[in-house]
Amino acid sequence: MDEIYTLHRGTRPLLVSVPHAGQHIPADLLARMHPHAATVEDTDWHLDKLYDFVRELGASLIVPRHSRYVIDLNRPPDNTPMYPGANNTELCPTRFFTGEALYLEGQAPDAIEVQQRRATYWQPYHDALSAELARLRAEHGHAVLFDGHSIRSQLPWLFEGRLPDLNLGTANGASCAPSMRDTLGQLLAAQQDFTQVVDGRFKGGYITRHYGQPARGWHAVQLEMCWCCYMDEQPPFNWSPERAAGAMPLLRQMMDTLLAWQPQAGESQA
Repeated sequence: MDEIYTLHRGTRPLLVSVPHAGQHIPADLLARMHPHAATVEDTDWHLDKLYDFVRELGASLIVPRHSRYVIDLNRPPDNTPMYPGANNTELCPTRFFTGEALYLEGQAPDAIEVQQRRATYWQPYHDALSAELARLRAEHGHAVLFDGHSIRSQLPWLFEGRLPDLNLGTANGASCAPSMRDTLGQLLAAQQDFTQVVDGRFKGGYITRHYGQPARGWHAVQLEMCWCCYMDEQPPFNWSPERAAGAMPLLRQMMDTLLAWQPQAGESQA
């Protein structure tokens, strides 16, 4: 399924997913969108590059090809809002993160088209996630899913003020063992370079909540990182070698921590 995603299969019990790193929009679909959509500005820019090092550590890495404007891989298949009471984008988004309309008038997808896109783009990615987690759990007794995201630090339509640099989400502790949440939280709190929060505005999207099943031996966390930690926040959204070099050591620490982690007594391991 290389036309939908690329999957590097590792040898250790960690899978890194970057579901919003894709940028491709089919031409016929792009023609129905406002011209600005061609910039795919709401991409989680450069995350495939930022997390490529995990392959050297023996972890698995899955990267989609298509833009979140085609389908949002981190939304529930039934399109239930992830954060009730707040502004949300849908399974097939109809708005930019600014709140402005993504489609030209009368061109937004109907329910039938949404289901078609779900079958074409969403389902293969999630089938791959499930299969890889099952493989890792079978080989190692447990599997860890790290869902990597990034976002502009200020987006008034989605949240007030400025986000912390690093936003760790564990669905309020439901998506992973307590010791994993505590260990990662302590790691983030111990460093001084980046502001951080655990289970703040972004507690984990569908991927973290659905695949985080500690009783099954699947443990999932999400990291929402502000763009300014590793890139320019203004167009053309360039990668910043200097900023990325500052963020990489902490990301490596997080991956090393997850790779070394083992369930404690009383924490489920299938």
